[in-house]
Amino acid sequence: MSHSFDFDGQVVLVTGASGALGSAVCEAFADAGATVAAADVVEPDDEDAQLDTGEGIQFYQGDFTDEGAVEEVVSRVVDDHGGLDALCNVAGTWRGGDPIAETDAETFDFLFDVNLKTMFLASKHAVPHLREREGAVVSVSARSSLEGGEGDGPYRASKAGVRLLTETIAEEERGTVRANAVMPSVIDTPANREMMPDADHDAWVDPADIAAVFLFLCSDAASVTSGAAVPVYGEA
Repeated sequence: MSHSFDFDGQVVLVTGASGALGSAVCEAFADAGATVAAADVVEPDDEDAQLDTGEGIQFYQGDFTDEGAVEEVVSRVVDDHGGLDALCNVAGTWRGGDPIAETDAETFDFLFDVNLKTMFLASKHAVPHLREREGAVVSVSARSSLEGGEGDGPYRASKAGVRLLTETIAEEERGTVRANAVMPSVIDTPANREMMPDADHDAWVDPADIAAVFLFLCSDAASVTSGAAVPVYGEA
């Protein structure tokens, strides 16, 4: 089944743009005609970056755990492109392996900063501009946020926070800005393959397939969808 979206004339801000999923989201929107503001603390020329700043993609360097940096980046994007139509909160990471009794506070703080605080700050500063265009916010939660589990409690809790803030934004901005989340399980990325070399990689979800759901949720096709947490884990 084929599908296509037209985002010509629209401006989309993507956080975590240098990562595997973030770069796929940037590419998908650029291919659909959008002007993409790709934001990350990691610049595209870094050896770990996967972002290609090709046609339609402009990079903005910024640490989205820092409110001053977030405010500056959002203001620059709006000044450069005249407005904002969508925010994609992709910035995030995973840490785990230890039970709560053995997890250090630095790991807890790190996960909540990268996974939840970035989403909160980006949304806080983008929503006023999104209201002007009746735009959309799409954030990355996780399948594991739906229940507790062994060894990665702070990660699960931070991603549950993303889901709850998504529902809150949807309620607060009802009729003006739509807010939804996607819930991946294991994404097929180079880092995950290196971390789990013996796993069934064929069951993992390609970042491009998740990016297509971002397109849908930011499009008019999802005009009646807000406050949802959409599974995007396939068989993973």
